[in-house]
Amino acid sequence: MFKNYEKHFHSQLPLIPSGKYAHLLVLRRTDSYAVFQTDGALNTAIVNAGIEKGKPMARIAIFKRKQTTAERLTGRELLRAHAIIGEECDYNVSFCCTCPDCILYGYAIGDSGAEKSKVYADTAFSISAYDQSHETFTLNAPYEHGTMTKKGETTSRFSEQDHVKPETYFPTVVTLRDPTALGLAYLLNNIRRTKRYGAQTTRTGVVENRIMAIVFADGEIFSNLRLTQAIYDELTKDQEKDIELPALLAWDQVTKATAEATQKLLQNSNVIYEKVEGSQLEEVMIELQKTLEDREKQGAFLKDLDKEMKEYCTRAEIGVKKGKKK
Repeated sequence: MFKNYEKHFHSQLPLIPSGKYAHLLVLRRTDSYAVFQTDGALNTAIVNAGIEKGKPMARIAIFKRKQTTAERLTGRELLRAHAIIGEECDYNVSFCCTCPDCILYGYAIGDSGAEKSKVYADTAFSISAYDQSHETFTLNAPYEHGTMTKKGETTSRFSEQDHVKPETYFPTVVTLRDPTALGLAYLLNNIRRTKRYGAQTTRTGVVENRIMAIVFADGEIFSNLRLTQAIYDELTKDQEKDIELPALLAWDQVTKATAEATQKLLQNSNVIYEKVEGSQLEEVMIELQKTLEDREKQGAFLKDLDKEMKEYCTRAEIGVKKGKKK
């Protein structure tokens, strides 16, 4: 699926960083109410609205682990479905240290060892302001018969919860360092398949992830915040500084601004890069879909990926207990 971009991939995972990066530009949009919180309140940050328009703005934030954890679990679910991992690899409890999830996303087991993540992620910020992007709901806990009253008394089991509104956009850059073709395909598939993020995901948190571009480069590019601010500048370039964004942004409007902002930022990123977008990106995504379109092909792909990871572990002596020489 990446036959036109083979020069950007390693034939096998290198043991040391080797100056190849695959950056996925992902536009995340909430498709339902969502809860991205720590300690009971939505995560927010006061930052500049744009790069050129520097007025302070409170934005909703999705911390990095709230993104990568959901996507890791999606991938691990597939690995388990094809018997590539079992009970011995228990997320955040006891890692097997040799499966695709452990090697690509990393792990740490105290004094027993660690593998640095090859997937780089960072906090994502809403394009629109917090005031435009959240809504507070009063929640209740009814009795068995569906009302709040029992034996003539009304319960006081009420609470308030702040939610992110639907159709709130979070631009992100997800990076795979020193990619192989199989590794990047796995990462892409995890992002595309993951549909829920944040707290209360059995009731809320539906998110659509749209891949906007793939950027192959010899170094890191720009941050999520920088991208968000550049998109804000594009969306408001014909407006006065004190005019806010519209209450509702359209996909076409945001995707166009994202493409323009990305190109401007790349020109000042001090890296050598090749950007895959438009019809070229569509071809890549179609090939990815063909590779994973049925269970048999999906299983073959994951087994090839697992073999690649096991070979890396052998070369890196991961899982090998070293004793003292006599």
